[in-house]
Amino acid sequence: NYLIRKLHLAKSKPYIPDFRRAIDHFFPHVGGSVVINEVERTLKLDVEAPRMTLYRFGNLSSSTVWYELAYAEAKRKIKKGDRVWQFAFGSGFKCSSVIWHAMKSVDGEKINPWFDEIDDFPRKFNSG
Repeated sequence: NYLIRKLHLAKSKPYIPDFRRAIDHFFPHVGGSVVINEVERTLKLDVEAPRMTLYRFGNLSSSTVWYELAYAEAKRKIKKGDRVWQFAFGSGFKCSSVIWHAMKSVDGEKINPWFDEIDDFPRKFNSG
């Protein structure tokens, strides 16, 4: 796709893969609402967990991906066989990515950091 566009062999839009076909849950690093909005807009991903993590805990750098996973677990969204993609990026060329395969369904364990107030989420607010 890139070469076709650069060599002007044909008119073509940039290729953006549909990650939703291979992954069940996406947890990007929460750099701020602007980052979340762009991930949602360009990749068409569900960003409830990142938004709620930013709302409740703020920007915790790359560790936010673990709070997002805990959010999904507390909401009982992670089922046996699901594929979870955690990815974080920073200044320059820093990027980290991992894909997990759920070995069992998660039933919102009490050791989860969201356990005490998960029923109050998601919160409604302006995302801009």
